[in-house]
Amino acid sequence: MSKENKIQIFEHKKVRTHWDEEQEKWYFSIIDVIEILTESPRPRKYWNALKTKLKDEGGELSHNLGQLKMVAEDGKMRMTDVADTEQLLRLIQSIPSPKAEPFKLWLAQVGKERLDEMQDPELSIDRALEQYLKLGYSENWINQRLKSIEIRKELTDEWKKRGLKEGVQFATLTDIITKEWSGKTTKEYKNFKGLKKENLRDNMTNLELVLNMLAEATTTEISKEKQPTNFTENKIIARQGGTIAGNTRKEIEAKTGKKVVSPLSAKDILKQIEKGK
Repeated sequence: MSKENKIQIFEHKKVRTHWDEEQEKWYFSIIDVIEILTESPRPRKYWNALKTKLKDEGGELSHNLGQLKMVAEDGKMRMTDVADTEQLLRLIQSIPSPKAEPFKLWLAQVGKERLDEMQDPELSIDRALEQYLKLGYSENWINQRLKSIEIRKELTDEWKKRGLKEGVQFATLTDIITKEWSGKTTKEYKNFKGLKKENLRDNMTNLELVLNMLAEATTTEISKEKQPTNFTENKIIARQGGTIAGNTRKEIEAKTGKKVVSPLSAKDILKQIEKGK
């Protein structure tokens, strides 16, 4: 996930966020915040009722809130109601919750951490490490995951150099790479693991992460060498990079007699970690 769109953790609950580079401010998914503060099983219904109430009261807040594309439960990018830090603090005042004060402190910390990371980018890696530890992942898995983030960033930077755009083009190339190495499209892969809005890489085993990294790193190196000039050429290279990792997967499966692509989700992986302790 890019720095612009990021999952933040509050008391083991995920909050979708977006960093606006130009305005230098965070935007938070209002639905996610409401779900945390109210613990409502239907946060969207709660938010709709609260929006109506705010409009009836004639407050400016309800008119100034915006929308941004964020990953929805079905894994697709969908428009989501968002609020910046100042708006969210005002919104929290309308929600009776014992978690209101701790959440306000958390918002302040998120803002401070972003400013720190802008001064020292290495801190963002430290934050990610801390968040994965809080979620219960093993240090071995976390090291693989952080390396996968670095390799993914190198690949997307290479794509940008070749004139490609984030969104459909990045998603198409990623789908090609995933299909070639794993035998499944990204959607098929997520369905296989029983995922919805969760990040696929956060639900990969160590071996799956390694092969995904091999596919993306290989694609990056081939692209640097071939220097593609259009989207069609980039698709060919994505297929080549994914195929190399796919052949490695097949060799591993032939030697072990086991399938590499696993139906295990993060919850299953964490349970295995707990049993091993």
